[in-house]
Amino acid sequence: MKPDRLYPLSHAPVHFHFRQTPNDFVVTEIPLYDFSGRGEHLIVKVRKKGLTTWQMLEAFSGHLGIRVRDIGYAGLKDKEAMTIQYISLPRKCEEELERFHHEKIRILETTRHDNKLRIGHLKGNRFFIRLKKVSPTDAAKIDSLLEWIGRNGSPNYFGWQRFGRDGDNFETARAIIEGERTMRNRKKRDFLMSAYQSHLFNLWLSRRIEISRLFAGLKPGELVEVFVWGRDLIERIRKTPHFFKLLPGDTAQHYPFGKLFTLSELADEARRFDSRQISPTGLLSGERAKHSTGLAWEIEKEFVREVPARGGRRYAWIWPEDIEGRYRKEEWHYELCFTLPKGAYATVVLEMIANRPLRGEE
Repeated sequence: MKPDRLYPLSHAPVHFHFRQTPNDFVVTEIPLYDFSGRGEHLIVKVRKKGLTTWQMLEAFSGHLGIRVRDIGYAGLKDKEAMTIQYISLPRKCEEELERFHHEKIRILETTRHDNKLRIGHLKGNRFFIRLKKVSPTDAAKIDSLLEWIGRNGSPNYFGWQRFGRDGDNFETARAIIEGERTMRNRKKRDFLMSAYQSHLFNLWLSRRIEISRLFAGLKPGELVEVFVWGRDLIERIRKTPHFFKLLPGDTAQHYPFGKLFTLSELADEARRFDSRQISPTGLLSGERAKHSTGLAWEIEKEFVREVPARGGRRYAWIWPEDIEGRYRKEEWHYELCFTLPKGAYATVVLEMIANRPLRGEE
């Protein structure tokens, strides 16, 4: 299957071995806000490995004698990783929680808060990743690529994990929409539809990356031959400072959160984008989704489908923060750390570095 993710840089593939395991892949949740230390909800900081978030919630539910839906959480975390995250429990569970024991779950600390945790009550995630079989030459390449990402950021693709074991669960959603299949399980159906939205978003973003790469690689005279947008507009786009080229009519959003708005003055908004104040967004097809306008819509409409879902927008471009890289030459290991906003995939950053698909290794 053809990959739906084209990356900004055209360097030769960087070779390393990556396999997502609890020893080599650690995710630490960053809460959206400080907990108050008082209230009717118990906030529990937990460390788990080898479990999905749902399996962890079921373990607490079974021990405490409460329903899974009574437990709050901010986000779902990988199974094949060590993850540190927060859950909320009814305060009445405090005494019984002291007797909780599970070989794959460790309670790190507890506090109280006024509200139950909800999906999205999350600022971002901090990642530690260990790459293996990295030669000194490839380690130097990774150093350089991390510097580029630190300056310029990264496309916000959905990672391969979004698309199921075979990477094609969105095909099932498409078959349901076209009446070729039925799905009675509503939760599974909704999940498949969201995977289809994600696939369409990735295709759109890949197209925009392709356009941006052409602006980065071609001369002004060559751009006029490729694009039929008029010499003046092409020149205004070309002069914008960031690699990812904004287009008139793009729907942007204040970064790292804020309201959606339509771009008006390209040069001014491009400077705000380059200074990380705003970021363009891509469409998640659905009934209530806001569409772009103008030239941006001419690109976007190719990837719009009638998906029976609410729809929305997603940042097209993000900036990983606090990037650290260290090469352990004796072991041929490269260890890197970075922080991503909620909803972003660490494996997308790895694929951007590798400039090749990593799914086969996983």
